Amino acid sequence: MFADRAKIIVKSGKGGDGHVSFRREKYVPDGGPDGGDGGNGGSVIFVVDEGLNTLVDFRHIRKYAAGNGEEGGKKNCRGKNGNDIYIKVPQGTVIKEENTGKVIVDMSGDCREYTILKGGRGGNGNQHYATSTMQAPKYAQPGQPSRELNLLLELKCIADVGLVGFPNVGKSTLLSRVSNAKPKIANYHFTTLNPNLGVVDLDGSHGFVMADIPGLIEGASEGVGLGHEFLRHIERTRVLVHLVDAAGSEGRDPIEDIKAINSELYAYSLEIASRPQIIAANKLDLMPKEEADEITAKLRKEFEKDGIEVYPISAATGSGVKELLYAVDKLLSTMPRETVVFEQEYFPEEELLLNDDPYTVTYDSDEDEYVIEGPKIEKMLGYTNLESEKGFAFFQKFLKETGILAELEKLGIEEGDTVRMYGHSFDYYK
Repeated sequence: MFADRAKIIVKSGKGGDGHVSFRREKYVPDGGPDGGDGGNGGSVIFVVDEGLNTLVDFRHIRKYAAGNGEEGGKKNCRGKNGNDIYIKVPQGTVIKEENTGKVIVDMSGDCREYTILKGGRGGNGNQHYATSTMQAPKYAQPGQPSRELNLLLELKCIADVGLVGFPNVGKSTLLSRVSNAKPKIANYHFTTLNPNLGVVDLDGSHGFVMADIPGLIEGASEGVGLGHEFLRHIERTRVLVHLVDAAGSEGRDPIEDIKAINSELYAYSLEIASRPQIIAANKLDLMPKEEADEITAKLRKEFEKDGIEVYPISAATGSGVKELLYAVDKLLSTMPRETVVFEQEYFPEEELLLNDDPYTVTYDSDEDEYVIEGPKIEKMLGYTNLESEKGFAFFQKFLKETGILAELEKLGIEEGDTVRMYGHSFDYYK
């Protein structure tokens, strides 16, 4: 069974703890601190594998964890870094945070590798904390904790053209005729349970990729049948070819069929429904030429006023197919060729920082400074580059959204006062 959706849990590695130790040498009774730093935890990295075309492997393995960093050792020995874990996915996989459904990364276009969770940084050994007044520190920094995310993976086909229509209208037959695809073809509904992709080569053109989207039914936009699973695969297409059984071989009205499918597209996504469409009136070989011309004329009268061209074809015999393909190619040539890539909506490092661990905001009267401390603050500083514009913008957002700014104001902070955080000092300004 084709798998185009999966839920998994990923976990980064914990940073190794810094070590507390002291030099022990002959004739040196009071050696200084020599505790080594902990190793960094491993990261969780997604990579595109061209050899994959489904998410079926994730049905058997649901949890993926990177290695933990090792603790530091004596004699300034640094702990070993934890191993990164590389998770292979097909091109076109969209990775979302499960609870919110927000996009973290779209493994499409130029995105071939993405680090979704960084490993925890290793803690400093006690050698870092020696001062002129404290020459034998018995404190070492703990490694940063591991992070965990529940993810939803969705495979969305990467194709220029999507074939849509009711089941059994001839989409698989058309795709097999015009491309190198070899879909299963049989005369019953829902033969196609997964999208088939084919490359269409045309003389004098770049060619294009066409996807045979499994047959839609009324109620698909509400999830009836396999509606959502099927509709997901046309989200990247630039042009829709609407295949219809113009001969009405199953007793349905072709005009009503087209309107019903378009209603499902509108209900699912206005953006998808507004994509350029071409109607392919199929199975006209099953009726006399006069009747075929008559139904073609009716379809053109109904839809060409909306800018939708109608092409009479027979996918079985090949009649009219070349004209249809060149019309599709001409339409594609007027549109940007870039793959539709879904923008990032969820930023794991920032979201996880904002939702864990406590902090304190106090006033140090001896130093006349406001002090912000706690695991949350230490983590934030460890993950954030305050020298960069983006990092400093996140720092400001962090102070506001965690309520730190509000607490500083409650304590009576004024413009120009100093704020201290783990060795960083800032002047406060609104």
